[in-house]
Amino acid sequence: MRILQRYLLWEMTVNFVGVTLVALALLLVNQVGSVLARAAQLQYQRGFVLELIALGAAQNVAILLPFGLLLGIVLAFGRLYHDSEMAAAQACGVGVGRVAAAVWLLALPVTCLIAWLNFDLAPRAAVAEAQMRDEALRAGLTAPLEPGKFRSFNGGNIVVYARAAERNGDLKDVFVKRNDGLAIETTVAQRAHYAMSSEGEGETITLFDGERVEGVPGSAQYRIMRFEQQIIPVQTPGMAAHAPRVYELGTAALVGSHDPKLLAELHWRFGLPVMTLVLTVLAVPLGRLRPRQGRYAHVWIAVLMFALYANVALAARTWLERGKTPAAWGLWWVHGAFFAVSVLAMWWPAIRRTLRSWRLAT
Repeated sequence: MRILQRYLLWEMTVNFVGVTLVALALLLVNQVGSVLARAAQLQYQRGFVLELIALGAAQNVAILLPFGLLLGIVLAFGRLYHDSEMAAAQACGVGVGRVAAAVWLLALPVTCLIAWLNFDLAPRAAVAEAQMRDEALRAGLTAPLEPGKFRSFNGGNIVVYARAAERNGDLKDVFVKRNDGLAIETTVAQRAHYAMSSEGEGETITLFDGERVEGVPGSAQYRIMRFEQQIIPVQTPGMAAHAPRVYELGTAALVGSHDPKLLAELHWRFGLPVMTLVLTVLAVPLGRLRPRQGRYAHVWIAVLMFALYANVALAARTWLERGKTPAAWGLWWVHGAFFAVSVLAMWWPAIRRTLRSWRLAT
């Protein structure tokens, strides 16, 4: 590569990496919020949280790279035009070919990375995430009771709380609330022992020296029973096997299918690399600035075009899933439309000069 091409490649790469890292940080913040909410609801243990965040991010990182590449090119060219470096290079005879070579030296490896992420890594991450969620749910349900924390069993029908624990693992000052139809049983005991079977089913909570109150809320009739020992059976539901979801299937399983949902998923996986190439074509004219324009003048247009492209592609995917668009069209009509816009933007200065010359001549 020539010195100028290396310089252009460096500028674009630095901006691309910076924008992508910022977008990735926002994605991780979103993943942390959703995973923590699910973990609190389903009582995941802490050891699963970080892995679930990483697996969720691995499925969505591919959509960030086209955005980062588009803004990286626009920001790099915007600075070069704003500082008159591009004007000086063009005055020295640098043509479009040298500039395009530097752009594609960055765009093609990024496109290959997106293809690998979309075709291979994302489906495997989706499968691993589903398995880990099941494992986290089972681990949370079968974990020993901890003092100072409420714990629910049997789909929330049994709630247990203990104030403290003894050295042998037994719980002290235990509170148990159990729903049995309309009736509610409230039990307090001085001590409790939680036993779990080796198969993970048929767990029991044995209460010692306690008192139980039974009754229907709103009714004046209730029963009080004192006991020396009471056994409450609890169940840990097994993880029911489910058919693989569309996004969990390998790419090879999607090829040749006539199912609209599988076909839409296949077109989406092909669509992201194609989107990257189309946005690369669009980024060069968006990075072009007129004299005295600010270096960030076209950034908002780049963001708007990416948002429009991505949302139209998502809508087209939904239409393909529901059979509202022909299978032969797929998402290609979306890419074709935006590619036409990109080519028009690329050649618009020459077209405008031609129209102006023709108007002056007539």
